[in-house]
Amino acid sequence: MTTTTIVFDLDGTLIDTAPDLVESLNHTIAARDLAPVSYEDLTHLVGQGARVMIQRAFSLRGAPIAEDEIPALLDRFITHYEVGMPGKSRPYPGLIEALERMKAAGYILAVCTNKMERLALPLLERLELTAYFATITGGDTFAFRKPDPAHILATVERAGGQPGKVLMIGDSINDIMAARNGNIPSIAVPFGYSDVPVKELGASRIISHFDELTVELVEQLVD
Repeated sequence: MTTTTIVFDLDGTLIDTAPDLVESLNHTIAARDLAPVSYEDLTHLVGQGARVMIQRAFSLRGAPIAEDEIPALLDRFITHYEVGMPGKSRPYPGLIEALERMKAAGYILAVCTNKMERLALPLLERLELTAYFATITGGDTFAFRKPDPAHILATVERAGGQPGKVLMIGDSINDIMAARNGNIPSIAVPFGYSDVPVKELGASRIISHFDELTVELVEQLVD
């Protein structure tokens, strides 16, 4: 029997990174004297990596930003974020227990995030979570990223899984759309950073707590 691979998004799914993302973003845009963003703004900003988050923050503040300004601002963001890592970022309630259940059941676990590898890997390492995952891929790992389903499928391949036995778990449109585009069943969580109500994302199932991520649920969703 082919082993199922469970693929997790990172920010807003595995880890509540909001406090540190907001802090580093505000540190970055302060270089241009922009007003700080808030947690409420975050759902409109995250999902496509730090570069896009910075661009969206400028747009939110009605400030122009030239393409040649982005590299320096991105470096400012990354430096601040790396130095403080893991900061206040913490796994969501019930996550560790759920990962233990899934590993005990023999599933392959992987992370597929649009966050840069340079930021995703040390974050998970410092939170002592890397041992749970067969592979961790970021938004810069391949030439494509979510919502392209190739990001999920290439992650599964790296993890040693099979494309026909995959479950995607995420909090935003990029995660669920990538799964839908690849005919992959999905679970949406409502505690992340989606700017669209999760019930409108079209996931196969919604869970409100990782206690609900059971072997029985996985078997129901993955034929």
